[in-house]
Amino acid sequence: MRIAIYGVGGIGGYFGGRLAQAGHEVVFIARGATLEALRRQGLRLESPKGDLHLPQVAASDDPVAVGPVDLVMVAVKAWQVAEVAEKIRPLLGPRTVVLPLQNGVEAPYQLAETLGRERVLGGLAKIISYIVAPGHIRHLGAEPYIALGELDNRPSERAERIRATLEEAGIVARIPQDIVAALWLKFLFVAAWGGVGAATRAPVGVLRRLPETRELLEQAMSEIATLAAARGVSLPADAVASSMNFVDALPDDSTTSLQRDITEGRPSELEAWSGAVVHLGREAGVATPVNGTLYRCLLPLELRARGQLGF
Repeated sequence: MRIAIYGVGGIGGYFGGRLAQAGHEVVFIARGATLEALRRQGLRLESPKGDLHLPQVAASDDPVAVGPVDLVMVAVKAWQVAEVAEKIRPLLGPRTVVLPLQNGVEAPYQLAETLGRERVLGGLAKIISYIVAPGHIRHLGAEPYIALGELDNRPSERAERIRATLEEAGIVARIPQDIVAALWLKFLFVAAWGGVGAATRAPVGVLRRLPETRELLEQAMSEIATLAAARGVSLPADAVASSMNFVDALPDDSTTSLQRDITEGRPSELEAWSGAVVHLGREAGVATPVNGTLYRCLLPLELRARGQLGF
């Protein structure tokens, strides 16, 4: 399969590396220091699943030069999805499938608006990984996993073909019964943890042990579960409890990418996480006071990172 990986961070770098290792024709779409590093020294992965160094990889900043592929895995930050949607168009052939892997619930619809709903699957990734340096990815924990499916949940040959391709590359891949519910279940977990973690600057071990922050996590999750129901998304009755069980199983020092970005003064996915809870809640007439407070507390730091505020 010919595959374009759009964005070479912790998610795109890891999954793209494993697909290339399995023999697929993988092209990394990158820019700046990441593109330079990939061209100069290839891609390096550190992982409990086995380290990998691909000394030569195909990398480009020009989708026109790459041309049509079978699959585009979109692994940019959530706030970059709308920006790159039009740039993906040269990668599309008659049967090309676009698979977004962002945290949040809006990326598939943003891509579908530009590229056509028939092109886009729903998708999510579960992995704890980050960039050590351009072209160098470290996977810390959690079994690397991708869920995917048609946005209307109909069975499809193309979704099954992609699932099988991922599995053959050693990646756990599943087609859930309801991909939209799966997206919201992960959103409930990551948006609540990301907002509370970024606001407190504390790792998950502290958040879950301190009664006050544990309660805050549960309240933020409960708001998102209520919002999902109001928008017609059927989450399991134990969605909050099961998400807290996952929180309890994480390594003590775990943090989210949102927390790390805000702490280090970089633009983050705040608008796609806490911000999305707020604006989707407003659209649905659902109050989201906990997530709204987290969002408003973090917004000045986000605007400063984007050069829109100076302090």
